[in-house]
Amino acid sequence: MAPALPRRVLLQAALLAPAAPAPALAASGRAAAAPLPPAARPLRPFELGEVTLGEGIFAAKRELMLEYGRGYDVDRLLQVFRANAGLSTRGAVAPGGWEGLDGEANGNLRGHFTGHFLTMLAQAYGSTGEQVFADRIRYMVGALAEVRAALRQEPAVLSVAGRFGTAAENVRGAYQYVDLPPAVLGGAPELTLAAWVRPTHHGDWARVLDFGDDTTRYLYLAARDADGVPRFALTTSGPAGEQGLNGTAALPPDEWSHLAVTLAGGTGTLYVNGTAVARNPAMTLGPADLGTPAHAWLGRSHFAADPVFAGAFDAFDAWSRALTADEVASLQGAPAAGSAAGRGDLASYSFGETTGSAFADASGRGLTATLRRTWGGPSHPGFLAAYPETQFIELESMTSGDYHRVWAPYYTAHKILKGLLDAYVCTDDDRALDLASGLCDWMYARLSKLPAATRQRMWGIFSSGEFGGIVEAVVDLHTLTGRPEHLALARLFDLDRLIDACAADTDVLDGLHANQHIPIFTGLVRLYDATGESRYLTAARNFWGMVVPHRMYGIGGTSSTEFWRARGSIAGTIDETTAESCCAYNMLKLSRMLFLHERDPEYMDYYERALFNQVLGSKQDRADAEKPLVTYFIGLTPGHVRDYTPKQGTTCCEGTGMESATKYQDSVYFRAADDSALYVNLYSPSTVTWEGKGVTVTQTTDFPREQGTTLTVETAGGRTASFALRLRVPSWATDGFRVTVNGRRAGGTPVPGSYLTVSRTWRAGDEVRVDAPFRLRVEKAPDDPSLQALFYGPVNLVGRDARTDHLRVGLYRNAALSGDLLPTLAPVPGEPLHFTLDGVEFAPFHEGTEDPTHAYVRRYEPEVVFGGTASGVANPAKSDGTTLLDEIWAGAPFAGRGALVARVRSAVAAWVSAGLLSRADGQRVVATARRASYTD
Repeated sequence: MAPALPRRVLLQAALLAPAAPAPALAASGRAAAAPLPPAARPLRPFELGEVTLGEGIFAAKRELMLEYGRGYDVDRLLQVFRANAGLSTRGAVAPGGWEGLDGEANGNLRGHFTGHFLTMLAQAYGSTGEQVFADRIRYMVGALAEVRAALRQEPAVLSVAGRFGTAAENVRGAYQYVDLPPAVLGGAPELTLAAWVRPTHHGDWARVLDFGDDTTRYLYLAARDADGVPRFALTTSGPAGEQGLNGTAALPPDEWSHLAVTLAGGTGTLYVNGTAVARNPAMTLGPADLGTPAHAWLGRSHFAADPVFAGAFDAFDAWSRALTADEVASLQGAPAAGSAAGRGDLASYSFGETTGSAFADASGRGLTATLRRTWGGPSHPGFLAAYPETQFIELESMTSGDYHRVWAPYYTAHKILKGLLDAYVCTDDDRALDLASGLCDWMYARLSKLPAATRQRMWGIFSSGEFGGIVEAVVDLHTLTGRPEHLALARLFDLDRLIDACAADTDVLDGLHANQHIPIFTGLVRLYDATGESRYLTAARNFWGMVVPHRMYGIGGTSSTEFWRARGSIAGTIDETTAESCCAYNMLKLSRMLFLHERDPEYMDYYERALFNQVLGSKQDRADAEKPLVTYFIGLTPGHVRDYTPKQGTTCCEGTGMESATKYQDSVYFRAADDSALYVNLYSPSTVTWEGKGVTVTQTTDFPREQGTTLTVETAGGRTASFALRLRVPSWATDGFRVTVNGRRAGGTPVPGSYLTVSRTWRAGDEVRVDAPFRLRVEKAPDDPSLQALFYGPVNLVGRDARTDHLRVGLYRNAALSGDLLPTLAPVPGEPLHFTLDGVEFAPFHEGTEDPTHAYVRRYEPEVVFGGTASGVANPAKSDGTTLLDEIWAGAPFAGRGALVARVRSAVAAWVSAGLLSRADGQRVVATARRASYTD
């Protein structure tokens, strides 16, 4: 059992309390009138630590993720934050994929994965109480606090060992450079520039130095040009007019190299490590032609697209003459001051400083240099990110999406904010709340100053304007701080045209980016909780109904290539990029929230479907120390093989996948607000501790490998406890669902898609047995009924076959009188939930293997067959694709053979009358139905 978590309890109480919310701020900054509070939600969830998972498929999947969480080097996650702040990255290498500067769109989403990881750790600690998770959280929170403090200050030198003494390092991702006074060239007609550098990254066009006015008048020395070699150039007419010198070999990374350039008498020479590698005797331009440049930079280019130099400077010197080859060579073995060349008379920096942001000039000219950030600084109060504020600023003027410029900065802010909130409520670390609150203060300071029209435009921009579940997280923060500006901030993300359309039940989803919009509605439910505005809840409810079932694949997933298509388009949208995993995560969250409000069993039917299929199936069934092994998309095309390491392993879906795998138990049980009832929503081996009633309830089951569960009630001190036990009757449980209490049949009639209530005074040791027999059934794609998914109870069965066309499957041949199609399949001995049909194995979707799978099959029933007996009659079909066998078996279940034969006779008569079947063939069909053998 996890330790008491008072902050989590506080947040839980605040989330559910029906008290009036704090007033929102009006546009003027004054408090607006508070709306009436919403009605109290009828249901309450349990904390993760109050529900313990027993042995089973969920616990096994979770353990794989817990092991990853225990061992992954969190300094790697912090690398991008520390780099952005100019702090030491402690030698850590950023994760691949979206979390590094080399990831997609130059890593413009970096930092999001760290937020997910914090949430995963918090959930792991809340579930298990293992100290390792709390320790890792506190370490990460402390590091992020140091990052924010550094961002609020001028950049400070990062001192490292140099070529001769101490050097100044510019960490990749720090956006730092050295700003020299513009007078550095001094108008000298001749010039020598020399520097010791240690590049740490192969960044094409990263400048060692760039002195000039703009992209027209400049001279530069690049550590690496497009061909990978050093280059010096001088121009007064832009790139086309450059007069240059090119090296012959790339500078080795992580090693010290000496670069020098001399200009005199129309000749330029480039030296690398004391050796002349290029000479140009036809240079008509000299440094004096630039005059006094507007800027003199080390490490920064006048071309905005060029990277900042990543590496270290040990020395930079400038002379007002051309050094001889011997003098350049003498710089290899000693600092300039001890060489034949002597210190530069125009400028001389040794970079021996160990603190501050200023570098002393030893030339005698007093040209003190300053360490700066390309994006300015310090940052505004509260800002915390793994990249500069520039993404947020640029978004405000964008009219269309371009994730290479701006990639969802508020989405990333949400992940960080949520991770900090989860860290706070599970560890009581006040630093986490301070960071979260400060981040929201910073966002409010920006967004509250923008015109409403600007915000509406921003939030409607694909990808760049995506903000994830930030509204939900901000409202959660408000429940902790009570500060009105935090609730006001949550409302600044309202995307009115979407909210209004959904509130009016107008389906506008076609063409929208799915996961950009699903978490908007989880935020709206939380806004309803905080404000009582019914528009928010109505919009969320109606939106859910536009997705389920109209845009839902059999496994519970939604979206195709991340987007929604027309309502009812399922077969027509199946491809390699269906069912983005983040969408399932957020649809589960929304379903849970809506059920807590409305108690509609349809939400839990969906929850079970998506959880037991897509969510479980998106996690690979093996351990990995470096990757969470979670799918991005689950392709539903024939023969698809799941990719558990998409885009190098740090996508949004792997982030939500980490979270899903550490909160499997969060919706197994709910309780009534007045503690009068316990809802059992999912059948899963687990124990819930209901402290308010002094009761524990344990489910003992191997569900779904077992078709039912046993619940045992224990009471504190042997006392009794009165409450209603509400047991979910899944919509698929159409035959044989049965409940007994201490061996005696419980009252009430189970209705599929509802809850069966058992009310009594419970005593220690009372035992409730739930039997929920599975049947094999099909679910048809609405736009192509012949394309079908197979389900056995809640479990989607997928064919394992490498073929890339749809498997053709016939299921009626041995159908039972109950309508169960399972007798047509053969069970695999020793492999629960595994079957074979026509040489193809069918297995649960939730098994995280790399087998090629068929989640949809093509239904093919060419001949009328009953009980394995063939009639010799082709199975006719109507124009809509409905076959004779479809119409016959639509009448199941049948009380006996006679009832089936009567159905066959009636259907045959109608089809003969319609001219769809000959009288002779109809007689053969009826005769076959009479003589065939059937199972019940």
